[in-house]
Amino acid sequence: MTDRLFQRIDEARDDVIALTRDLIAIPTLNPPGRNYAAICDYLDTRLSGSGFQTTWVRAEGAPGDSERFPRWNLIARHDGKASGDCVHFNSHTDVVEVGHGWTRDPFGGALEGDRIYGRGACDMKGGLAASIIAAEAFIAQHPDYTGAIEISGTADEESGGYGGVAYLAEHGWFDPARVQHVIIPEPLNKDRICLGHRGGWWAEIETKGEIAHGSMPFLGDCAVRHMGAVLQAFEDTLFPAMASRRTDMPVVPEGARQSTMNINSVHGGQAEQSEDYTGLPAHCVPDSCRIVIDRRFLMEEPVEAVRQEVIDLLDDLKARRPNFDYDIRELNRVIPSMTDKSAPVVTTVHAAIRDVLGQDPTYVASPGSYDQKHIDRIGKLRNCIAYGPGVLELAHKPDEWIGVTDMLDSAKVMTRSLQSLLLP
Repeated sequence: MTDRLFQRIDEARDDVIALTRDLIAIPTLNPPGRNYAAICDYLDTRLSGSGFQTTWVRAEGAPGDSERFPRWNLIARHDGKASGDCVHFNSHTDVVEVGHGWTRDPFGGALEGDRIYGRGACDMKGGLAASIIAAEAFIAQHPDYTGAIEISGTADEESGGYGGVAYLAEHGWFDPARVQHVIIPEPLNKDRICLGHRGGWWAEIETKGEIAHGSMPFLGDCAVRHMGAVLQAFEDTLFPAMASRRTDMPVVPEGARQSTMNINSVHGGQAEQSEDYTGLPAHCVPDSCRIVIDRRFLMEEPVEAVRQEVIDLLDDLKARRPNFDYDIRELNRVIPSMTDKSAPVVTTVHAAIRDVLGQDPTYVASPGSYDQKHIDRIGKLRNCIAYGPGVLELAHKPDEWIGVTDMLDSAKVMTRSLQSLLLP
């Protein structure tokens, strides 16, 4: 039966290519959250045609949701012939900005050899396509299975998931009474099981100044210079401290085994003018400068200690730097998440990888968070992993691609897992 099931997936090669290219062609850019309804409509048509019952859920009131950019999510469910466990494949449908450096059309889905190119190809429309092919092949081969299969296409993972999985979890869609196993086909490589992720703490820091004429800066107080002192303190104190900390989490790549921080943005002084503005800047001392920091922390670091470390640094500057004043505003926090290696979904997918690929998988943790955090913390469902095709380091890069063979191999792992979990 397994051989025939794998044969069905091999025969679906052209289908998985077409499906992936169609998904890439829908530019679901986030922010601001474009074309969520369009991709839900596409998935609805596809999955309804395969016998799934579909439900649309708009995350009304969630961050980013508006009449112009509604946060639409699709949940598709296929029930077996008898009661049993539900296996849920969750994929986010949004993609990040295109950025510079592409040599191919980011939404063209170019097929070159075994690779399909496009924004979102590996992160994670290829994984979504693989899960659909896997579920359809399993249902065709085993129409009398027990339990249920769900496939969801959800919004906003790239901006925190609050208009997607978080909203669904808050409304009971990931209640352990209705869903027992969750696989998120993020691009962590087909021979690895991702157990969880590091934590994240985001904050905006503003330094204060006083506006004055630029020819007489001594009559004002430059907020940008104050921010320069903040950045220098980060370089002298915080970055070396973070580099000295290591985690026992199996985080990949190696550089993410330590604490890290990214300066996400800097805004100071006059706002940038539109591209067609041809005048010169006004002569003003900036009275405000803001940065956004993206601090990724380890399982061993309490989030309050992460926050306090930054505040202590700023308070030290305030005590010794003339006229230094600041505000800090927390934007978001994510607690690290790790699923136990003995969890049923972990042991099942482990065995499936061994059957399909002939090797035991590597256990890893993600450097960045993904929607497991909401399934774990809000849904209280801890039987959740990330497993899917794609090379993690390609995510958010120009000329992002997904391998067709990798998608088919991952689909075989998914179907083998469904056999183990849903056949009596």
